[in-house]
Amino acid sequence: MTARHIVCLTFDFDAMSGWIARGMKSPSPISRGEFGPNVALPRILALLRKYDVPSSWFIPGHTLETYPGECEKVFDAGHEIGHHGWTHRPPASLSREEEEKELTRANECIRKLTGRYARGYRSPSWDLSPHSVELLLKHGFAYDSSMMGDDYTPYRVRHGDVIELEKPAVFGKPTRLIEMPVSWSLDDYPHFEFIRTPTVILQGLMNANNVLANWTDDFQYLEDNCDWGVITYTFHPFVVGRGHRMRMLEKLVRTLHDKGAVFMKLEDAAAEHDRRRPFGG
Repeated sequence: MTARHIVCLTFDFDAMSGWIARGMKSPSPISRGEFGPNVALPRILALLRKYDVPSSWFIPGHTLETYPGECEKVFDAGHEIGHHGWTHRPPASLSREEEEKELTRANECIRKLTGRYARGYRSPSWDLSPHSVELLLKHGFAYDSSMMGDDYTPYRVRHGDVIELEKPAVFGKPTRLIEMPVSWSLDDYPHFEFIRTPTVILQGLMNANNVLANWTDDFQYLEDNCDWGVITYTFHPFVVGRGHRMRMLEKLVRTLHDKGAVFMKLEDAAAEHDRRRPFGG
């Protein structure tokens, strides 16, 4: 079998929703969010078009309704539109009823834009609730991209885990839901974004070329050690859209292309995994 190493470039198009979810609604944080749709998005779409790279965009309902024209540009360019909540509040902070309401509300926004409901889900802040898997299965999602139980191999999400402090973990049963694993190390946000609140400082502001070296080495390990695998990079337009980071992103795309990477939407990579390892097979 010919080796096949898949790269999925994914973009969490939060715009201002992430700041609002943290209660940061003053003009400065809102302006940071505005940089995404107003400045970064055209740069990113132009870069993806230049190299003919498909990608997946996880867009909160708040962004879909606040910036419908910009979201339409993403869809019209041929990129996947995935589900990313409505308010960008982590599901673990919501009741089951609140979580399902956000799920259905944002999915209707996605259907209005694309003509169908989302195939993939990514939880805001990568923090699923005890109800998330059940709800994703109920609403027909094919895959999730919020967990970190592997690096290069998709896997079936379990349902019904019992996790307690004083007892051994009891694992639930695998479901048809496919996990397309992620990692904070492959996310631009913790490397680059500076945040200061009364209780938290996220330093960020790392050298982009040093981060690029880590990201290309992760792909190199995949290529050297796996016949088939998927590596998922996560970007936020208002983070990666700065000039020196755009240069880094272009270097990453060129380098991975030269190494033989196959660029795919996350939904297509999940479907390929499903064909290779059918549920229950």
